[in-house]
Amino acid sequence: MSEEKQYRDFIREIIDADMESGKFGGKVMTRFPPEPNGYLHIGHAKSICLNFGVAEEYGGLCNLRFDDSNPEKEDANYVEGIKRDIKWLGFDWEDRLYFASDYYDQLYGYALQLIDQGDAYVDSLTWDEMRDYRGTPTEPGRDSPYRDRPGDENRELFQRMQAGEFPDGTHVLRARIDMGHPNLTMRDPVLYRIRHAHHYRTGDKWCVYPMYDFTHCLSDSIEGITHSLCTLEFENNRPLYDWILDRLDVYHPQQIEFAPLVLAHTVLSKRFYRPLIEEGVLSGWDDPRMPTLSGLRRRGYTPDSIRTLCDRVGVAKNHNLIDMALSDFIIREDLNKRAPRVMGVLDPLKVVITNYPADQTEHMEAVNNPEDEGMGTREVPFSREIYIERNDFMEDPPRKFFRLGPGREVRLRYGYYITCTDVIKDDQGNIVELHCTYDPESRGGSTPDGRRVRGTIHWVSAAHALNATVRLYDRLFSDPDPRPGEVDDERSLLNPDSLKTVTDCKVEPGLAEAVPGVNYQFERLGYFCIDADETQSDGPAIDRAAPEYGQTGQTGPVFNRTIALRDTWAKIQKK
Repeated sequence: MSEEKQYRDFIREIIDADMESGKFGGKVMTRFPPEPNGYLHIGHAKSICLNFGVAEEYGGLCNLRFDDSNPEKEDANYVEGIKRDIKWLGFDWEDRLYFASDYYDQLYGYALQLIDQGDAYVDSLTWDEMRDYRGTPTEPGRDSPYRDRPGDENRELFQRMQAGEFPDGTHVLRARIDMGHPNLTMRDPVLYRIRHAHHYRTGDKWCVYPMYDFTHCLSDSIEGITHSLCTLEFENNRPLYDWILDRLDVYHPQQIEFAPLVLAHTVLSKRFYRPLIEEGVLSGWDDPRMPTLSGLRRRGYTPDSIRTLCDRVGVAKNHNLIDMALSDFIIREDLNKRAPRVMGVLDPLKVVITNYPADQTEHMEAVNNPEDEGMGTREVPFSREIYIERNDFMEDPPRKFFRLGPGREVRLRYGYYITCTDVIKDDQGNIVELHCTYDPESRGGSTPDGRRVRGTIHWVSAAHALNATVRLYDRLFSDPDPRPGEVDDERSLLNPDSLKTVTDCKVEPGLAEAVPGVNYQFERLGYFCIDADETQSDGPAIDRAAPEYGQTGQTGPVFNRTIALRDTWAKIQKK
């Protein structure tokens, strides 16, 4: 075996063998089949990348199909949101947009065929009774008393179900397989149930709706899918997938399961998040702390970084908890190459340079990105009064503190050397201002006498600074493997420091032109982006209930921190 094939994942090895044998006529056709009942999350990204990526790699095609068989939870807004997320990730289904609801007539016909063949029957047990008859993993189930209804009666009842003659829950259509089967999924599973609900695409035409397992395999068959790639939770359902297609004697795709992307410090349950959103703990499904693609996009994650994460995690057969440090490293690596550098001060302390002319302004040349010379330079205004970070000054600094202190000299990034001469305090003893002097010969970081300083700090001209609000995001969960269903108080899993809103920040005046979709590195602080929700409204309609959102009274731009420059979380965990 060649080295290239030795390290190919198992799905590609299967497809390689199929291509070599001529199975499926040497074609590859995949699909991404989301249910339009919510927003896509980071776990979906792996499936998107795999399905579209495999198709492209083998010269095949990938469909986008909405498996919309649950009218009570589905909505056209979710369809548009899912389409937007997939395109943002960089994938295009071209003209291959399908809906399972397009196949309802065919699916209904297939259901009648199973009835006529004796492979399906109408059951009138209640859901609780069916659960009781089903048995357990160690005990076989019992046949329903309605299992041996005559075929004509089953057909008539099923047609009357569709005609709307029965209320919800009165009857279901079940496959006749084996109530003693070791796989509980195969114990006469439900194929159709009655739902008197308005469907967002088919309206009120249907009173019966197919279950996901029935819909999914037949939709794959209708579309000519070759390799139906699913996550591991569908492994137990594969025998049913095969049984339905075999009994109907239709084109038969191959279902292959892979391990989902499970990221540490993350929960992917809509059930868990919905009350947090309704109560205003989270601002919506695109809250930047959410694992949804819309939340990651709003936080400043790039599609390239998410695709890289999915690629580096790879495709496996077994579950594996992915350390969030990998995700953090990838987004830093990506933004380091593309993000323009700017200067911003989150906790401003005013510095007055007493020997600098009060009416003078200079423009310092600053590098936009040292990783990419093609990004050029910009001019940053400099004046007598500037702001620095409050933690870049200590009145009684330790020996290894190389920033500003009384009598100490530091370099201002792209500017001059300054020396602190006076510390101004208010009546409560709080430091409110520093007085410094500058060396006019030190512009650019060198002096005629060749002296060097150990510390370089960033700054913003007070006369030109733009006011900004900054939201500092961190992990939503303190536990690396949060399991809400296993604790009494699910809220205890939340990291209380997952969001800190900082007002009265000062940033370069050029950031008045900042737009959503562009990331910036605030030098020495981290990567930030404009909060898209504050500047545009083409995203999903979301209730802004949380007090941190839209109620801070900010007059300047709002920035979200995508990620800090260093992994401060690892240090916190060690303490």
